[in-house]
Amino acid sequence: MGQTARVSVFTWTAAVSLAAWLGLLLCQGFFWRTDVRLPPRWEPADWPDVCVVVPARDEAAVLPLSLPSLLAQDYPGRAEVFLVDDGSTDGTGELARELAARHGGLPLTVTPPGEPPAGWTGKLWAVRHGITLARARGPEYLLLTDADIAHEQDSLRLLVAAARTGGFDVVSQMARLRVESLWERLVVPAFVYFFAQLYPFRRIGRKGSRTAAAAGGCVLLRADTAERARIPDAIRHAVIDDVALARAVKGAGGHVWLGLADRVDSVRPYPRLHDLWRMVSRSAYAQLRHNPLLLLGTVAGLALVYLVPPAAVLAGAAGGSTPTVLAGAAAWLVMTATYLPMLRYYRQPPWLAPLLPFTAFLYLLMTVDSAVQHYRGRGAAWKGRTYARPDAVTDEG
Repeated sequence: MGQTARVSVFTWTAAVSLAAWLGLLLCQGFFWRTDVRLPPRWEPADWPDVCVVVPARDEAAVLPLSLPSLLAQDYPGRAEVFLVDDGSTDGTGELARELAARHGGLPLTVTPPGEPPAGWTGKLWAVRHGITLARARGPEYLLLTDADIAHEQDSLRLLVAAARTGGFDVVSQMARLRVESLWERLVVPAFVYFFAQLYPFRRIGRKGSRTAAAAGGCVLLRADTAERARIPDAIRHAVIDDVALARAVKGAGGHVWLGLADRVDSVRPYPRLHDLWRMVSRSAYAQLRHNPLLLLGTVAGLALVYLVPPAAVLAGAAGGSTPTVLAGAAAWLVMTATYLPMLRYYRQPPWLAPLLPFTAFLYLLMTVDSAVQHYRGRGAAWKGRTYARPDAVTDEG
């Protein structure tokens, strides 16, 4: 009787996991599709002025791979770049000036923001300083981009054309992250996959939808919308600043679009698991609003959705329960099928798809570690700045 009860529990748990996957497949905004790219666009008759703001802190290693691409933008209107060097100790500011002198292109201003006052994260204080300087030029658009992001020569042109054509207040692209090392292959595509599962791109771009998100590496923002939404002051506490920005814009009545990039790439390497672990754990618990109940729910949800299917296959095979094996295998198959488009987008082999439960387990551990670090007082961090206070790491505006 006990053996039968255990098999029954495994079978029902696997069936619930399968039902969850069918719900995600059909009812979560088709998150698994990777065809949400820049929307239809036409070149405007007059090209608006654009100011590019780049917050940078100790970025000398990646700047030679990214900044020249930004300065080389083939943009028909007036554009200039403000690189805000936030207390770098590796010569980031000096290197930026050297690269501008060597490569030419768009005008570059390198400026320090000073120490952030209480209640500001360092990155957003740097962004605020850059936006303040940019507003003196009266641009129609601001491009907020990170120091590790490389843009193809027509990137700015395409972003502005898409924003003008679609009437978007924000056009953001999820930069294609580097995928070269073994750990990058295992973890990076899943990072974007999980993000799209939480924030389905199709819902973000739909007027009237409450789903809001952006990708901080590439955000084209209307300057008057930024002022109306009080960007970045309204989100000064945020570590997950891209999601907070999109929420603030939508809250102010703005229209937001987010999709995958074809011509915008991150050049930052994450060769070791430790590097990727830090990237995720620095803000994972902030995403859960530092709520222990949300943490427990997230851990349980990850286990049910990602870990139960392979466990059910193994337990069903060991216990001779065909229904358990079939339910677990079906859930695992749906999971694998939804991950394949993201692997194709990242030009990775399909045999990585069945390994998604292992990657999800890593993310589960990273999330728990993020909570542990928070309660140890270490908090979230940006380029060596740590924000331990709970009200300093929320993504609420």
